[in-house]
Amino acid sequence: MKKVIKTTLAPAAVGPYSQAIEAGGFLFISGQIPLVPATGKLLEGSIVDQTHLVMNNIGEILKEAGYTYEHLVKCTCFLANIEDFKAMNEVYGSYFPGVPPARAAFQVARLPLGAQVEIDAIAYK
Repeated sequence: MKKVIKTTLAPAAVGPYSQAIEAGGFLFISGQIPLVPATGKLLEGSIVDQTHLVMNNIGEILKEAGYTYEHLVKCTCFLANIEDFKAMNEVYGSYFPGVPPARAAFQVARLPLGAQVEIDAIAYK
């Protein structure tokens, strides 16, 4: 059985997908781009600013489902420019003072709405 997770403290889905789905002790969080939850608009700013917002939005989804960053087991980071890897990595890493999840990170041709970063995540309880 699967359960849809939805919170107004993270951006609403802008297509035929859910913010997250919980199933079998896992939480699958859809890719998050730096959208401001209150407006649904892309945050204009540096890769640092955009990564913080993406990670905060993931945190709100985790919280809504009763999980924390410590429950994350796998993330995938998509970058519009691989040259932003170091800055993104520093921000991303700050959310994991303990053992970080497994991860992949790579450059893609384009991200929705001109975002510089998108991150999806899987958590387990």
